[in-house]
Amino acid sequence: MIHASAIVHPGAKIGSGVEIGPYSIVGEHVEIGDGTWIGPHVVIDGRTRIGRGNRIFSFCSLGGIPQDKKYDGEPTLLDIGDRNTIRECCTFSIGTSQDAGVTRIGSDNWIMAYVHIAHDCLVGDHTIFANNASLAGHAQVGDWAILSGFSGVHQFVRVGAHSFCGAYALLLQDLPPYVTVAGSPAAPHGINSEGLRRRGFTPEAIGAIKKAYRVLYRSGLSLVDAREKIDGLAAGHAEIRPLADFIGVQGRGLVR
Repeated sequence: MIHASAIVHPGAKIGSGVEIGPYSIVGEHVEIGDGTWIGPHVVIDGRTRIGRGNRIFSFCSLGGIPQDKKYDGEPTLLDIGDRNTIRECCTFSIGTSQDAGVTRIGSDNWIMAYVHIAHDCLVGDHTIFANNASLAGHAQVGDWAILSGFSGVHQFVRVGAHSFCGAYALLLQDLPPYVTVAGSPAAPHGINSEGLRRRGFTPEAIGAIKKAYRVLYRSGLSLVDAREKIDGLAAGHAEIRPLADFIGVQGRGLVR
């Protein structure tokens, strides 16, 4: 299942049923899980672990050194989960010693062409990255979040679960769970109602999330007072708890 023109270092750990296409290169410290398919002209380098059942298309570069002037050859990691689709020309970097030393991407993600995921980023499960979406270093993306085409996330910014970032949006501050943003810089435009319906959220749960959104964005309350009120709402609606917890963390400030 390894094409004759592919170059696979003898130290690499290759699982069963792995297919590696023509002219692809796999480095010494790479581990590839069972059933993963790697197309032609893919480069996988560094200390990179790739799980089971992934599909990686042409001209991707995974596990390269960070685009960070402070990086000095530390043995940091790229960790990719299971069943991800990674389309053409994506670039994912290993981590740095300025953080936990790992760039981590979860499972069941749909990552389209030309996506860049920089050093020390943390990406959850079931996300969608449309073409040319980019994460700067140390960014975090929660489960089921969607980043539309050409959207950009500033370093250290958090993107909450089930959120939606519109095309060409520039995120300079944290995006809370469930919230939809658009524009450059990004501004809030309601909650991701359609996405929540598709994922099985009940009308009652969506209504409660909308109420919490109005508290955060339309009540005129300070962030401290809005969080206190949202905490109260979370006592009766478990779906609001991730929002309350998210806005309680000190980060780069919220998109408001």
